[in-house]
Amino acid sequence: MKPLHQKIRDDIEGQIRSGALKPGDRIPFEHELMAHYGVSRMTVNKALTPLDEAGLIERRKRAGSFVRLPRLDSTVLDIPDIQHEITARGEAYHFELLSYTIRTASTDEERELAGSGQVISLTGLHFASAKPLAFERRLINLEAVPDAETIDFTRQSPGHWLLGAVPWTHVENQISAAVAEGQIARHLRLDAGAPCLVVDRRTWRDKARVTTVRQVFDGAAYRLIARFDHG
Repeated sequence: MKPLHQKIRDDIEGQIRSGALKPGDRIPFEHELMAHYGVSRMTVNKALTPLDEAGLIERRKRAGSFVRLPRLDSTVLDIPDIQHEITARGEAYHFELLSYTIRTASTDEERELAGSGQVISLTGLHFASAKPLAFERRLINLEAVPDAETIDFTRQSPGHWLLGAVPWTHVENQISAAVAEGQIARHLRLDAGAPCLVVDRRTWRDKARVTTVRQVFDGAAYRLIARFDHG
């Protein structure tokens, strides 16, 4: 007969593998598992710890344990379409527009992008299976992309639209690590200090700057991969 902690682990893992528990679903609280199986908290912890280490669940302080979203992989040398990546994995995607303004470039960052022209400044959230995956802050040069002013970014993400509408000729990616804090932590529903992956990107179409964007990802749910061919 298998140990009780193994039975609990196998039961939960079986529900995750079968799809009965989906990414983002909360599994029963520890006290609920204790009552259901008639075991101690130590036994429940012994069952959940390997599931957490295997990347199947995510344990959050004071909130419980949740089925972990599949980690998305992207290639560093490309511009990933977050919407396409998420839907390709069979997950529901949506973009929540948090702020949107059109204004004459006034900050150093805006003037570097658009000179004395106008920019769209927006922030938003990318969701995978109803869980925030990335916070985005973006500037779009309206002189380079005038059609952007007519697009409803509550219906599609700006990155998805730009990839289809404005073929880019040059991209610069800067990747760094950070910890969740303040507004970012609240938007991504992360504990303060949780690891995040930050991507700062600038794109050009010929000599015209198109967009500047900073995307802050939940570090436990996203990673970037570099691939190189030896010529």
